Amino acid sequence: MDYSYQVLKFWHILSFMFMSVPLFNLIVVNERALLGKEFNFNTDSYMENIIRHGATRCYVFQTSVFLSGILLLILGHWGISALWTNYFLLAKTILLFSLMALLSYVHFSLQPKIDSFFKQLTPDTKVPDSFPAQVKPYRVLRKRLATLCLFLVMTTIILGMQVYAPFGLTLNLILIALAALFAIRANKTLMLFGWV
Repeated sequence: MDYSYQVLKFWHILSFMFMSVPLFNLIVVNERALLGKEFNFNTDSYMENIIRHGATRCYVFQTSVFLSGILLLILGHWGISALWTNYFLLAKTILLFSLMALLSYVHFSLQPKIDSFFKQLTPDTKVPDSFPAQVKPYRVLRKRLATLCLFLVMTTIILGMQVYAPFGLTLNLILIALAALFAIRANKTLMLFGWV
């Protein structure tokens, strides 16, 4: 049982690592900005495809995190009741469901609105001058939500590290503040050199 439990823990952590989709979506959007504000059908369609298909991947990773987390509780010494007695586990679970809700809003409500603008276009279509202004508010909102999701993922990781041994309050506040600053930076800059 110890071997399977360790493999399950690895799967849990690996699935969480792959939930970094919001970071890479922000990088894609910021890289697109380098090409200027003018609409380019091929470039913009390619970017939208990357973002749209990322949602399915993220659902798979979120589900993997949830299922592996439940199995870790059931197979471990804590039991499922630890969800209500360990505040870090409870907070992680709430944040995971918040991430799922945000992803669902983007995938089922916001992305279809953006896609509706693109359905009218082909590579040969003359793009109306009003097109960028019409689609921009939806893209800006999606970018802000990706920033929030990135912050929530990092906060969940910070809390997850404390399931067995809590950090001090000051360190938690510092780490969560750094997570917020990193998410804002990922929103605003290209992050060409990773952390720097």
